[in-house]
Amino acid sequence: HVQLVESGGGSVQAGGSLRVSCTFSRRTYSTHCMGWFRQAPGKEREGVAAIDSRGGTAYADSATGRFTISQDNAKNTLYLQMNSLTPEDTAMYYCAADPDCPTGDLYRYWGQGTQVTVS
Repeated sequence: HVQLVESGGGSVQAGGSLRVSCTFSRRTYSTHCMGWFRQAPGKEREGVAAIDSRGGTAYADSATGRFTISQDNAKNTLYLQMNSLTPEDTAMYYCAADPDCPTGDLYRYWGQGTQVTVS
C-alpha cells in the first residue's frame, strides 16, 4: 500500500506560478508510474502530467509548455511546477501512483488532493 499526501495548493493570480508537491510513503514498484490529475467543479477528472521511475514524462496538451512534473526520490516527493496559470487551471489537484502506467485515471493509489485557485 502507498500513501500519497499532496500539499502546496493555494490561491494565485492569473499569470502566476505555483508548485504542488506529493509526498509518498516509500519508493517501491507501486510508485513506478506517478501522475498529477485535476478535477474542476462540474467537470470530469483529467490527467495533467505523468512520470515513470526512469524519468520519462508525458503531458496533457493543456499542460505542455506551462507545467513541469518532476520527482525527488531522495525525498520521496513528486512535484508539479505550474507557470502561466489561468482561471481554467482552477481545480482540485490529485497525485496518483501505480505499478504500471495505466491509461486515463486508472491509477491504483490516490492522494486526497490539494486545491488550486487562479483568479
